[in-house]
Amino acid sequence: MAAAAAAISLPHSLSPPFQATRRRPAPPACTHTERGVSFDPGSAFYRSDSAAGRDLAVLAATLHRRHGRLDPSAPFLCLDAMCGCGVRALRYLAQVGADFVWANDASEALRPVIVANLSRFERGSPPAEAGRRRWVVSHNDATRLLAERYLRREYFDVIDVDSFGGDAAYVRAALLALKIGGLLYLTSTDWRSARGYGSRSSLSSYGAYVRPMPYPNEVGLRMVIGGAAREAALLGFHITPVFSYFAYHGPIYRVMVKLCNGKDDGISNYGFICHCKSCGQSQTFGFDELGQISCGCTYRTDADSISVVGPLWTGPLHDASFLAEMLSLANEWGWAYTSENGVTLEKLLSTMIEESDPQLPPGYIRLDEISRRAKVNSPPLGTLINSLRKEGFSACRSHIGTNVIKTNCPIASCMDVAREIRNMR
Repeated sequence: MAAAAAAISLPHSLSPPFQATRRRPAPPACTHTERGVSFDPGSAFYRSDSAAGRDLAVLAATLHRRHGRLDPSAPFLCLDAMCGCGVRALRYLAQVGADFVWANDASEALRPVIVANLSRFERGSPPAEAGRRRWVVSHNDATRLLAERYLRREYFDVIDVDSFGGDAAYVRAALLALKIGGLLYLTSTDWRSARGYGSRSSLSSYGAYVRPMPYPNEVGLRMVIGGAAREAALLGFHITPVFSYFAYHGPIYRVMVKLCNGKDDGISNYGFICHCKSCGQSQTFGFDELGQISCGCTYRTDADSISVVGPLWTGPLHDASFLAEMLSLANEWGWAYTSENGVTLEKLLSTMIEESDPQLPPGYIRLDEISRRAKVNSPPLGTLINSLRKEGFSACRSHIGTNVIKTNCPIASCMDVAREIRNMR
């Protein structure tokens, strides 16, 4: 597949309807900018709050273009399957340096907006590149478009699918249209399924049965990764998460995964999460332990106190080394300490790097849960984290929730540490 991808020249292999030359409309009046890129959203759905997710995509794609590909000499190709006004496609061109971007949106009414925004980049290109086709706009169903690209052996380095809702029907087609080693950026806004209120939907879309858990937004990310891992395995591949990002304003679950050749063992990071309401402890179980799910706080398993969700991704949410490179690039570009819509990339990426500790199990613990069970006032978050680390446990903040900790410390020991902190004050 990778060899075929390197052999094609996508801009010249477009079907005739997209080859036709037509007069470009003048760029619309600029009303928005993101990291210096100007565009007009027109009538398209656009959220400035989602800029941080686009920043992460640009940083990851740039690093992948520079040194993450199997064939660095091949053209760097991006596909934005649900592009809206085209801001993501524009940023892949202007900031990542993509050789070619395919911008697709099902709504043909948005064509003037998308074309006009992408024309901004074309008008700013050097004279030597004036006759070189760098982008194309289409209006197809995303799954159909991705399947057609696969059938034509047109593979992409980055595929971005910013979908609405939780229908993951496009995931398999996106993996098929992706180069080996390429990056797939997935989206879900189905908060009901992530929080256990749409179990049938999560089961049909991602193959996971989800029930209410104390850390639903992390479960939502793991549900999306797990669905991608299942689809990749069906195709004879496996995936690894590059980063996982939760944003409250949707809420939005965004996950970037890397497609790897060959099947993994399939189950080491794919299983079930169990939470005991009686003691507050969470555990992970593999498929070979399904008949043994219980909690050590009681001699018998009380069906009403045990919640099990899965199968979903139980491994690390991020690649720490890749995130460190993203943070370095954000510093290089002057993005790290500038706040965009309340999000500072330095703080976000640093927290994600801490979350990547392989010793940390899935889930997090709320401080008010610890204080309620320990019958003490909530200790300062930083003090509790430092105290747990002194005791030899891994502990950190979570980008997913405020006033929560991720730790491999049993909740009973967290309660003991919280009591000690109270006695010292």
